[in-house]
Amino acid sequence: MLEARLQSASVLKRLLDAIKELVTDANFECNEDGLALQAMDNSHVALVAVNLDAAGFQKYRCDRPMPLGVNLGSLTKVLKCAKDDDMVTLKATDNGDVLNLIYEAKNSDRVAEYDMKLMDIDTDALGIPDTDYEARVTMPAAEFGRIVRDLSQLGESVRIEVSKEGVRFASDGEAANGNVLLKQTEAARQRYAGWGVKKENMDDEEAGSSNKKTKKEKNEKKGKVKKEDDEEAENTDADNVEEDDGGAPESDKNSDGEAEQEEEEDADEEEASNSKKRKRSSASNNKNAKRVKKSADEGDSGGVAIEMSQAVSLTFSLKYLVNFSKSNSLVDTVQLKMHSEVPLLVAYHFGQGSIQYYLAPKIGDE
Repeated sequence: MLEARLQSASVLKRLLDAIKELVTDANFECNEDGLALQAMDNSHVALVAVNLDAAGFQKYRCDRPMPLGVNLGSLTKVLKCAKDDDMVTLKATDNGDVLNLIYEAKNSDRVAEYDMKLMDIDTDALGIPDTDYEARVTMPAAEFGRIVRDLSQLGESVRIEVSKEGVRFASDGEAANGNVLLKQTEAARQRYAGWGVKKENMDDEEAGSSNKKTKKEKNEKKGKVKKEDDEEAENTDADNVEEDDGGAPESDKNSDGEAEQEEEEDADEEEASNSKKRKRSSASNNKNAKRVKKSADEGDSGGVAIEMSQAVSLTFSLKYLVNFSKSNSLVDTVQLKMHSEVPLLVAYHFGQGSIQYYLAPKIGDE
């Protein structure tokens, strides 16, 4: 059985709006790690890979791996029935043929429920090899979207050149030519430092810090309890001089009770720590995005950050890049990864996961 609850329906709505024109039917593969979608467009030029991490959901349960075959157009229509701030829950049973969607208003005065028929889609997962890209460009998503939309008015293709000077987008049309150069700046390099890094690494660091703090608190508590026990034991020994041998000293009973209370407190602390780790997993993924958004709000949104082992120049279809840029509704930052022998990777990382597009370059006069 699958049960996945998102705090806001707007995430799914924006996600589907970004990919529905590229992909018609696709499988959401569900497992204990979350939901994943991988599909190619009809012309087999572009591939989209979506990941929604289990930690990004308010509640997530998946008893066994299962595919959810959906028509993205139909799912988009069903999601339009939800308000952006509605809490949405996805439910599906093992071997079921229906996806159940429940929308709950924030004030809990409205609950809407919809059932959508699932499809049997036979697709093979494509292996995406790990690639050591020759150039990585991190930049504002809105700026990327504006550039490709503007250049699409001139021609059908864009040449992306990455060098020490910066990244240049150039398009040659029948009536006019145009190019845009974004120079790398130190401010942009600092702003985007660590953007897109796997959140597991950050979680491990934060969890380690949390564990050290918890361990220190436990040791301090145990030291305090031991000190109190010793003081009580001394007082009890003095009192026992006048007591009979019958019955256990009251101090032993108190000591046992405090030991049990200490164990219960430790268990509560451990349970609270595990709960915080899950929340931290989602929050840490937003950390860099919030920093980027803050910089944009302060007016420092220009420039790019470039990591490069060698200069790269490749040509791509603007039609696809314009479609990719629709994902800027999910996050403020985009990363372009280029290699002379593999497809372009356009990556967006947001609070609940990531969406990645792969686009084959144009060759010659194609």
